[in-house]
Amino acid sequence: MNKDIMICGVGGQGTVLASKIIAASAMKEGNAVHSAETIGMAQRGGPVTSHVRIGEAFSPLIPIGGADILIAFEPSEAIRNLRYLKKDGLVIVNRVPVKPTSLGCSTEYDGKAEIEFINSKCRCLVVDSDEMCKPFGSSKFFNIAVLGAAAGTGELGINEKTIRDEIISIIPAKFHEKNLAAFEQGCKIGENNYANQ
Repeated sequence: MNKDIMICGVGGQGTVLASKIIAASAMKEGNAVHSAETIGMAQRGGPVTSHVRIGEAFSPLIPIGGADILIAFEPSEAIRNLRYLKKDGLVIVNRVPVKPTSLGCSTEYDGKAEIEFINSKCRCLVVDSDEMCKPFGSSKFFNIAVLGAAAGTGELGINEKTIRDEIISIIPAKFHEKNLAAFEQGCKIGENNYANQ
């Protein structure tokens, strides 16, 4: 399998953990995997982008126009990285804005214009981190929930059971129950959206 997956967001959202689970799951299924993180600011709130390349690749970084899937934890970061998406690629984007430090202090920003723009330009699944995480009492489970949404579309190319196994392997045992529940909820959202495409 050849698949290029880009994950973007801001520091503190768990983008790196999500990319590690994708990479580990793909390797578990016998694929070669290259991955890399590009971190704009090494602090909470700074932009973070993870590249996961499954299959043959000459570089761990996805070229412009090369990503099959862009998983965006934040609307403005989706816009910033949209140039990496293939023409027929899929964007999975969180509608809830988390103002990155790159936007500055005085900018008015609610993410609505960004979501409208993304919807007008490409195939898009818009998810809501507040709604997805409400049953779990914390937005910290969004990274696993959105990973479930990506798996549920079927476009990730990785078996859902393999991802569940890697969640159990990578995440401490005391967090298994809520993370697996978040993953299942995300899978249902992805499956329902994909059925309606």
